[in-house]
Amino acid sequence: MLNSDQTEIDLPPTHSESESVFSDCGGGRAGSTEDAGGVGLCAQSRIAEPGEAVKKDLQHLSREERRRRRRATAKYRTAHATRERIRVEAFNMAFAELRKLLPTLPPDKKLSKIEILRLAICYISYLNHVLDV
Repeated sequence: MLNSDQTEIDLPPTHSESESVFSDCGGGRAGSTEDAGGVGLCAQSRIAEPGEAVKKDLQHLSREERRRRRRATAKYRTAHATRERIRVEAFNMAFAELRKLLPTLPPDKKLSKIEILRLAICYISYLNHVLDV
């Protein structure tokens, strides 16, 4: 928030959207109807449509910065987490299927993923050797 004696330059780099909208209207709040609980006159003229301020704010950003901001939303994060969970479950199921195909003693021995891969490599080499003989 700005005091009447502060200017826009005094704002920290992480100011809110509402402060950036009002910064074009003279910087401070002194003299506006906003102090009385209403919306300032300048704010009414600036925000004719709800998405207008956001669109103007995003126009000057680079493609990478717009992508970063979109990825920072809660909706995107939850969707990404869901996709990642599905991917990891499919990955683990594939390892479980591969594990079932490999002969070990005892057959129910728990193996790590790297052990499963190494054992699969050895088993494939053994099967190739059997076919060549």
